[in-house]
Amino acid sequence: MDDPSKEEDITQLLRSLRTGDKAAESRLVSLVYRELYAIASRLMRHERPDHTLQPTALVNEAYLKLVCQRDTDWKDRRHFFGTAAHVMRHILIDLARQHLAGKRGGGSTFKTLDEAMAISPGRLEDLLVVEDALQRLEIEDPRAGQVFVLRFYGGLDVEEVAEIVQLSTRTVKRDWNYGRAWLKAELKSRM
Repeated sequence: MDDPSKEEDITQLLRSLRTGDKAAESRLVSLVYRELYAIASRLMRHERPDHTLQPTALVNEAYLKLVCQRDTDWKDRRHFFGTAAHVMRHILIDLARQHLAGKRGGGSTFKTLDEAMAISPGRLEDLLVVEDALQRLEIEDPRAGQVFVLRFYGGLDVEEVAEIVQLSTRTVKRDWNYGRAWLKAELKSRM
Protein backbone atom coordinates (compact mmCIF):
# COMPACT_ATOMS: atom_id res chain seq x y z
CA MET A 1 0.00 0.00 0.00
CA ASP A 2 2.46 2.64 1.18
CA ASP A 3 6.16 2.68 1.72
CA PRO A 4 7.31 1.83 5.27
CA SER A 5 8.67 5.33 5.95
CA LYS A 6 5.29 6.91 5.14
CA GLU A 7 3.52 4.37 7.35
CA GLU A 8 5.96 5.13 10.16
CA ASP A 9 5.42 8.88 9.65
CA ILE A 10 1.64 8.48 9.89
CA THR A 11 1.91 6.34 13.01
CA GLN A 12 4.22 8.87 14.70
CA LEU A 13 2.00 11.80 13.70
CA LEU A 14 -1.05 10.01 15.12
CA ARG A 15 0.78 9.63 18.42
CA SER A 16 1.85 13.28 18.37
CA LEU A 17 -1.70 14.33 17.59
CA ARG A 18 -2.85 12.70 20.81
CA THR A 19 -0.71 15.19 22.75
CA GLY A 20 -2.31 18.13 20.95
CA ASP A 21 0.60 18.86 18.59
CA LYS A 22 -0.89 21.23 15.97
CA ALA A 23 2.08 20.79 13.61
CA ALA A 24 1.42 17.03 13.62
CA GLU A 25 -2.21 17.69 12.67
CA SER A 26 -1.19 19.78 9.65
CA ARG A 27 1.36 17.24 8.49
CA LEU A 28 -1.05 14.34 9.05
CA VAL A 29 -3.75 15.81 6.83
CA SER A 30 -1.27 16.13 3.97
CA LEU A 31 -0.33 12.44 4.33
CA VAL A 32 -3.79 10.90 4.78
CA TYR A 33 -6.14 13.15 2.83
CA ARG A 34 -5.59 11.47 -0.53
CA GLU A 35 -6.33 8.02 0.88
CA LEU A 36 -9.40 9.26 2.77
CA TYR A 37 -10.63 10.90 -0.41
CA ALA A 38 -10.11 7.66 -2.33
CA ILE A 39 -12.18 5.77 0.28
CA ALA A 40 -14.98 8.36 0.06
CA SER A 41 -14.87 8.39 -3.74
CA ARG A 42 -15.14 4.59 -3.93
CA LEU A 43 -18.05 4.72 -1.51
CA MET A 44 -19.81 7.43 -3.51
CA ARG A 45 -19.32 5.76 -6.88
CA HIS A 46 -22.43 3.65 -6.18
CA GLU A 47 -24.62 6.74 -6.30
CA ARG A 48 -26.87 7.82 -9.18
CA PRO A 49 -24.90 9.59 -11.94
CA ASP A 50 -27.29 12.59 -12.02
CA HIS A 51 -26.62 14.06 -8.59
CA THR A 52 -23.79 16.07 -7.11
CA LEU A 53 -22.51 13.95 -4.27
CA GLN A 54 -19.33 15.44 -2.85
CA PRO A 55 -16.74 13.02 -1.44
CA THR A 56 -14.85 16.08 -0.17
CA ALA A 57 -17.62 16.87 2.32
CA LEU A 58 -17.58 13.31 3.64
CA VAL A 59 -13.79 13.33 3.96
CA ASN A 60 -13.78 16.66 5.78
CA GLU A 61 -16.47 15.57 8.23
CA ALA A 62 -14.75 12.22 8.85
CA TYR A 63 -11.31 13.79 9.27
CA LEU A 64 -12.63 16.26 11.84
CA LYS A 65 -14.19 13.43 13.82
CA LEU A 66 -10.98 11.39 13.63
CA VAL A 67 -8.59 14.11 14.77
CA CYS A 68 -10.92 15.12 17.60
CA GLN A 69 -10.49 11.64 19.10
CA ARG A 70 -7.65 12.76 21.35
CA ASP A 71 -8.10 9.82 23.71
CA THR A 72 -7.71 7.22 20.94
CA ASP A 73 -4.48 5.30 21.17
CA TRP A 74 -3.75 5.06 17.43
CA LYS A 75 -1.71 1.92 16.87
CA ASP A 76 -0.74 2.58 13.26
CA ARG A 77 -2.04 3.75 9.92
CA ARG A 78 -4.10 0.53 9.47
CA HIS A 79 -5.94 1.33 12.70
CA PHE A 80 -6.52 4.91 11.51
CA PHE A 81 -7.90 3.96 8.08
CA GLY A 82 -10.01 1.13 9.50
CA THR A 83 -11.52 3.61 11.95
CA ALA A 84 -12.00 6.10 9.10
CA ALA A 85 -14.19 3.60 7.23
CA HIS A 86 -16.32 3.13 10.35
CA VAL A 87 -16.59 6.89 10.87
CA MET A 88 -17.70 7.41 7.26
CA ARG A 89 -20.27 4.66 7.74
CA HIS A 90 -21.70 6.35 10.82
CA ILE A 91 -21.75 9.77 9.16
CA LEU A 92 -23.76 8.38 6.24
CA ILE A 93 -26.12 6.49 8.55
CA ASP A 94 -26.66 9.56 10.77
CA LEU A 95 -27.24 11.62 7.64
CA ALA A 96 -29.86 9.16 6.42
CA ARG A 97 -31.62 9.08 9.78
CA GLN A 98 -31.70 12.88 10.04
CA HIS A 99 -32.99 13.24 6.52
CA LEU A 100 -35.74 10.67 6.94
CA ALA A 101 -36.73 12.11 10.33
CA GLY A 102 -37.06 15.52 8.70
CA LYS A 103 -39.21 14.04 5.91
CA ARG A 104 -41.52 12.58 8.53
CA GLY A 105 -41.88 15.90 10.33
CA GLY A 106 -39.30 15.15 13.00
CA GLY A 107 -38.22 18.77 13.05
CA SER A 108 -34.61 18.01 12.16
CA THR A 109 -32.79 20.99 10.68
CA PHE A 110 -30.21 18.84 8.88
CA LYS A 111 -27.45 21.32 8.11
CA THR A 112 -24.26 19.30 8.11
CA LEU A 113 -23.54 17.09 5.14
CA ASP A 114 -26.97 17.29 3.50
CA GLU A 115 -26.29 20.79 2.24
CA ALA A 116 -22.90 19.83 0.83
CA MET A 117 -23.94 16.44 -0.56
CA ALA A 118 -27.06 15.79 -2.58
CA ILE A 119 -27.77 12.19 -1.68
CA SER A 120 -30.80 10.63 -3.28
CA PRO A 121 -33.55 9.95 -0.71
CA GLY A 122 -33.95 6.35 -1.93
CA ARG A 123 -30.27 5.76 -1.24
CA LEU A 124 -30.67 7.06 2.32
CA GLU A 125 -33.52 4.66 3.02
CA ASP A 126 -31.50 1.81 1.50
CA LEU A 127 -28.54 2.71 3.73
CA LEU A 128 -30.73 2.39 6.83
CA VAL A 129 -32.10 -0.99 5.74
CA VAL A 130 -28.57 -2.23 5.04
CA GLU A 131 -27.37 -0.76 8.36
CA ASP A 132 -30.03 -2.65 10.35
CA ALA A 133 -29.09 -5.91 8.62
CA LEU A 134 -25.38 -5.17 9.02
CA GLN A 135 -25.79 -4.70 12.77
CA ARG A 136 -27.33 -8.16 12.93
CA LEU A 137 -24.44 -9.58 10.87
CA GLU A 138 -21.93 -7.98 13.25
CA ILE A 139 -23.61 -9.84 16.12
CA GLU A 140 -23.79 -13.11 14.16
CA ASP A 141 -20.23 -12.96 12.78
CA PRO A 142 -18.18 -9.93 13.93
CA ARG A 143 -15.23 -10.63 11.62
CA ALA A 144 -17.43 -10.92 8.51
CA GLY A 145 -19.19 -7.75 9.63
CA GLN A 146 -15.87 -5.92 9.91
CA VAL A 147 -14.77 -7.12 6.48
CA PHE A 148 -18.09 -6.04 4.98
CA VAL A 149 -17.82 -2.55 6.54
CA LEU A 150 -14.30 -2.04 5.23
CA ARG A 151 -15.22 -3.23 1.73
CA PHE A 152 -18.68 -1.63 1.43
CA TYR A 153 -18.28 1.59 3.39
CA GLY A 154 -14.53 1.93 3.16
CA GLY A 155 -14.40 0.93 -0.48
CA LEU A 156 -11.20 -1.01 0.19
CA ASP A 157 -10.11 -3.93 -1.95
CA VAL A 158 -9.45 -7.40 -0.57
CA GLU A 159 -5.71 -6.83 -0.17
CA GLU A 160 -6.23 -3.55 1.72
CA VAL A 161 -8.76 -5.16 4.06
CA ALA A 162 -6.41 -8.10 4.64
CA GLU A 163 -3.68 -5.66 5.63
CA ILE A 164 -5.94 -3.74 8.01
CA VAL A 165 -7.50 -6.75 9.76
CA GLN A 166 -4.30 -8.78 9.48
CA LEU A 167 -5.86 -11.80 7.83
CA SER A 168 -5.01 -13.67 4.66
CA THR A 169 -6.67 -12.48 1.45
CA ARG A 170 -8.31 -15.89 1.19
CA THR A 171 -9.96 -15.44 4.60
CA VAL A 172 -11.06 -11.91 3.69
CA LYS A 173 -12.61 -13.17 0.44
CA ARG A 174 -14.41 -15.93 2.30
CA ASP A 175 -15.72 -13.47 4.94
CA TRP A 176 -16.72 -10.98 2.23
CA ASN A 177 -18.64 -13.65 0.29
CA TYR A 178 -20.27 -14.95 3.47
CA GLY A 179 -21.21 -11.43 4.61
CA ARG A 180 -22.70 -10.51 1.24
CA ALA A 181 -24.69 -13.75 1.04
CA TRP A 182 -25.87 -13.40 4.65
CA LEU A 183 -26.96 -9.80 4.10
CA LYS A 184 -28.66 -10.63 0.81
CA ALA A 185 -30.68 -13.40 2.47
CA GLU A 186 -31.46 -11.13 5.43
CA LEU A 187 -32.60 -8.28 3.20
CA LYS A 188 -34.64 -10.63 0.99
CA SER A 189 -36.47 -12.05 4.03
CA ARG A 190 -37.41 -8.50 5.10
CA MET A 191 -39.09 -7.62 1.79
